Amino acid sequence: MLKRAHGAARWLAARGIGEDARVAVDAPDALAWLLGADLVGAATLVVEPGWAERERAAVLADVAPDLVVSGSPDPVSEGVTPAGDGRTWFLLPTTSGSSGRPKVLARTRDSWLDSFAALGRMDGPVLVPGPLSSSLFLFGALHALWCGQDVRLLPRWSPAAAVEAARHATSVHLVPAMLTSLLAVLDRHPEARRDCALRTIVCGGAHIGQATRTRLAELLPDAELVAYYGSAEHSLIAVDRGGAGLRPVDGVGLDIRDGILWVDSPLAHSARLIDGVAHDVHKGWSTVGDRVSFDGDALVVHGRAAAMVSSGGKLVSAEEVETVLRTVPGVSDVLVVGTPHRTLGSLVTAIVETSSETPNLVRELRTAARGGLESGKRPRKWLAVRELPRTASGKPARATVAAMLLDGTLTAEPLG
Repeated sequence: MLKRAHGAARWLAARGIGEDARVAVDAPDALAWLLGADLVGAATLVVEPGWAERERAAVLADVAPDLVVSGSPDPVSEGVTPAGDGRTWFLLPTTSGSSGRPKVLARTRDSWLDSFAALGRMDGPVLVPGPLSSSLFLFGALHALWCGQDVRLLPRWSPAAAVEAARHATSVHLVPAMLTSLLAVLDRHPEARRDCALRTIVCGGAHIGQATRTRLAELLPDAELVAYYGSAEHSLIAVDRGGAGLRPVDGVGLDIRDGILWVDSPLAHSARLIDGVAHDVHKGWSTVGDRVSFDGDALVVHGRAAAMVSSGGKLVSAEEVETVLRTVPGVSDVLVVGTPHRTLGSLVTAIVETSSETPNLVRELRTAARGGLESGKRPRKWLAVRELPRTASGKPARATVAAMLLDGTLTAEPLG
């Protein structure tokens, strides 16, 4: 990897790429290009292959890259002298797109390095089971290198492929829905569970239900779950080790105003790029609109304000409902949105991804909802899909699904 990174750096430098330049990487071998660009002091956008042409064009217009690279760099034996310092832009991440069109941000080297330190060190090899165009998986890969560990990459999420790779990986980075499906495969295959080498599971997401935690403890009793909550704008905000609850990262200030979390963090992004122009962001308190509360010293995240459903005068956290429903056998994933209703305003609607014909699935879902949710939060409408549209990080694309549901382009069948 290091030789290919230095090869990328020499190739870029020969084409005039240096400090303050911007590079767009449109290649499977993104890690070597990114590290090479960093060596010459350039910032990198990793292009997401799943973007529609309209999204791709908009993001590239915002970045205005000096160069777009593809293919793989050739390794070299002679290294280059690194350029830049901790304030140098390192990455041009985009927001996940789960709540709308991606925004392009700018993050410095120090922002990433301090985020690695906040998560702490872990053993390897480290499994990163998704594309590096996702900031979550890119963070996992770079954190592994920071720890001095080998990285095992999967180009896209597959529960079966992840279980196979977990035979030879000590740590893994994923999101809650992936953890649920990983455990489902391990539950069905005792031999895979016996051979699983995972000892640290890093989960990027605040909504891991107690049922999932219990199932993990039963199936992989020697594995530690490390959950973290953050955003593209703020990086890591809080970390939960051992189920003690989310605790703020050192140096990160939290404030709740009218139920919305405001964050003051040294890890936050430095600028936003619009039409090629960098707009510096205000240092200090800012918010992405997450609704939260405190349970003692632990931060409880109820969900993005945009993921709240107003039904019959009650605000329902879609993510709370999803956490309960994901525990039902036969459910690969679930997304909860509001669909228009004449008197209630919106109906709480569950769109269930299921890959098999599970008998009595809707009855099991309703039983789980009754056992884990008060009546006003339970879905009134149930739909089934074979596959939910997703962001690069593997999360269901909430805004996309809601729009498709409204305009009738979502291929879904009534459930029950």
